[in-house]
Amino acid sequence: FPWAAALSEGLDQEAFILSHLIQPDLFLRVRPGKEKQVLNKLREQRIGFSQLSDSCLALANTTKVDTVLEIDKEVVIQDYSSQQVARFLSLSTHHSPLTQTTVWDCCAASGGKSLLACDVLPGIELTVSDIRPSILRNLKERFDRAGIRNYRSFVADLAHSPLTTHHSPFHMVLCDAPCSGSGTWGRTPEQLCFFTEEKIDVYADLQRKILSNVLPQVAKGGYLLYITCSVFRQENEEQVQFILQQDGFELVKMELLKGYDVKADSMFAALVRKEK
Repeated sequence: FPWAAALSEGLDQEAFILSHLIQPDLFLRVRPGKEKQVLNKLREQRIGFSQLSDSCLALANTTKVDTVLEIDKEVVIQDYSSQQVARFLSLSTHHSPLTQTTVWDCCAASGGKSLLACDVLPGIELTVSDIRPSILRNLKERFDRAGIRNYRSFVADLAHSPLTTHHSPFHMVLCDAPCSGSGTWGRTPEQLCFFTEEKIDVYADLQRKILSNVLPQVAKGGYLLYITCSVFRQENEEQVQFILQQDGFELVKMELLKGYDVKADSMFAALVRKEK
């Protein structure tokens, strides 16, 4: 692993590197109120699984769950570490008396974090954006399956222009930033052959540009949740330091979400709050 010196602090380098030789599990997040029926369906079909929490199930990677379960309606296919983002969303409701009402998922992609936010923070006013119109069309289909229809969406290139909408500022901004994806390479280990260290700089620069246009959209007393599926310090802790250098932001919690112990991806999450 040529980039060990660039890894985030606290990572067990040997365990992480060896994890590229082990295919990660398939993880399901059971949606609220669907727990009993999902477990019954899996047991009836004699599909083996491990229950890591009330809402998180681990299955063999080759399991064909779409023939048994209703994807996005009953369960969401979502990695274990990605599901841990729920802890940060919940923390935002306990750390401040501010009621979470408006949430903007600014790099929504397939909408996994938006679905998580809707389940963890019911009743939110959701706005989603992405640079790719095709992705937002796919997201709409996914939201239809999940029963989520009360939301706004728009196309935005946040690396080159600030947000211009009357819907801001937002009480919560989710920034699942474009990144190297290095925490997910256990699923696609061929990436180790094609990645170059210069790409870390490229992604870090892109992330700072996006953050510069996103941070002004956080309401006073509100939160920014910064997320990557990277294990590189420059994309993780150093970006948090960039955020904290801006006026009025304080760190609530940041954590490297280590997935190599449970055959999952590794990710990074940081929750910051804007002073009132």
